Amino acid sequence: MYEPINKNAERLRRKETIRKKVHGTSDRPRLAVFRSLKHISVQIINDDEGRTLVMVSSKNEGLKGKNIQVAEKIGAITGQRALEAGIKKVVFDRSGYIYHGKVKALADSARKAGLEF
Repeated sequence: MYEPINKNAERLRRKETIRKKVHGTSDRPRLAVFRSLKHISVQIINDDEGRTLVMVSSKNEGLKGKNIQVAEKIGAITGQRALEAGIKKVVFDRSGYIYHGKVKALADSARKAGLEF
């Protein structure tokens, strides 16, 4: 019989596969992306200690506008705050999202701001 597709369940399956390979350390913390229908947020996480080092969200920053432009602003702010915290190299965790659109714009903007991944 026909089974409806649950996109979030598929994304979570992909996320588990990615998280088996991606691990943030003190030298290279993990840059984790989360996007909802309205907002996008980024955390830089040291998985060894279980600490969030930098957190930026479009909700907290009060950013509004087109989705890709907001993602670019979030990426630039993330890169700036990471450099202020002394973080230059990160491991990118796309959390099961396709590397396209908002996620790609955020990553490219963070690279322009000075992050290496």
